[in-house]
Amino acid sequence: MELPIAYTEKMKRLLGAEFDDYLKSFSDGRYYGLRANTLKISPRELEQRLPFELSPIPWCSTGFYYNGDEVRPSKHPYYNAGLFYIQEPSAMSTGAVLPVEKGDRVLDLCAAPGGKSTQAAAKLDGTGIIVSNDISASRCKALLKNVEVCGVSNCVITNETPERLADKLPSFFNKIIVDAPCSGEGMFRKDETAVKSWESHKTDYCRTLQREILHHADRLLAKDGIIAYSTCTFAPEENEGMLREFIDRHPYYEVLEIDKSLGFSDGRPEWCDAGEEFKKAGRLWPHKVHGEGHFICLLHKTDGSPVLEGYEREERAKAADLTDFYDFADKYLDMDFSDKHLLIHGEKLLMVPMGLGLKGLRVMRSGLYLGDLKTKRFEPSQAFAMALKKQQARLTVDLALESDGLQRYMRGESFNVDCGDGWALVCADGWPLGWGKVQKGRLKNKYLSSWMT
Repeated sequence: MELPIAYTEKMKRLLGAEFDDYLKSFSDGRYYGLRANTLKISPRELEQRLPFELSPIPWCSTGFYYNGDEVRPSKHPYYNAGLFYIQEPSAMSTGAVLPVEKGDRVLDLCAAPGGKSTQAAAKLDGTGIIVSNDISASRCKALLKNVEVCGVSNCVITNETPERLADKLPSFFNKIIVDAPCSGEGMFRKDETAVKSWESHKTDYCRTLQREILHHADRLLAKDGIIAYSTCTFAPEENEGMLREFIDRHPYYEVLEIDKSLGFSDGRPEWCDAGEEFKKAGRLWPHKVHGEGHFICLLHKTDGSPVLEGYEREERAKAADLTDFYDFADKYLDMDFSDKHLLIHGEKLLMVPMGLGLKGLRVMRSGLYLGDLKTKRFEPSQAFAMALKKQQARLTVDLALESDGLQRYMRGESFNVDCGDGWALVCADGWPLGWGKVQKGRLKNKYLSSWMT
């Protein structure tokens, strides 16, 4: 790979005696990773069930390496069932070190395609709220699918600027992920297009974006909250230097220590005179670990407003308007929705997280999309199926991994099944894939067409 001369000169100056080892890492093969989705399966069980070799990623307790030159995990039905998420190993570090706790309000400000959001959602385990935002409407589409495949039920997906979010939700969150747009130097080995775009994504341009995003992240974060700031660049100006500038302007933040025994190297504040506290940050280097380049720093907000309540929110749907849904639930599900916040938008029925007002924001999905209220009937959604467990459905069609029926279902075909009439949850080896409508032993396929293989 031919690296820009200006880049190699810069790295030689920064790394000194380490530069040759760094340069040699470009001759190594890239590393591939996947992460168990603990909303559905434990890492141990996933490791036992997948038919190819996995090895643990040190900094992520739910992450594994796999041999991407020999296997394609995305072709396995467990991928379609949302049991794991394919993610570059170093990119798992941000979600791994951010101490998300059940009940937290989490914001992922630059969320697409959804790796860090689904990682945080797994830690929430259906509690609290996660808002996954991306400024790009097109990238939000991939974000939405990944959130739905993983069966996340408490996520709101927004397509907003950080400024508009901060205007609407000041001091609302206690954990914020800022995976900042950056010059991408850490991705050079993995992606040659990152090398080609380096000249057009100069550090100064990226710093302008990072500065603005961090300013509004501060407005969104409540007292005692934590920002996880990460990039995939080595540039100290975008890492320790950017955060030095941020803390100088917001002196009520402190840098938290990251456990370096997991494989992280210290931050390098000496490269930009940022201050000794930034040694607490973590760096992942491709010549030191099995992964690409990454920077991560945790910032604790010691002053400011506490978590604010009382945002304007939409009223729950009236029970009279939910008759068809409740009839569906009584007939086909073993679940209680009496304490859920259900909303109707047009035909769509959604189950939304409590306590979050969304009026005035561009919202792609305001919670779990349950299905459509048609005339005198309810039709469940693909997203609803993915958020269920097999035992929550009264009618199920469980297909073996190597069965012809599973292949036919994934292609959108109809076929004969041994099941009672009505809406059945179709599963692969016990994990939901989608819906089917059964009549006289014939399953009419309701798998979402855009997800078909």
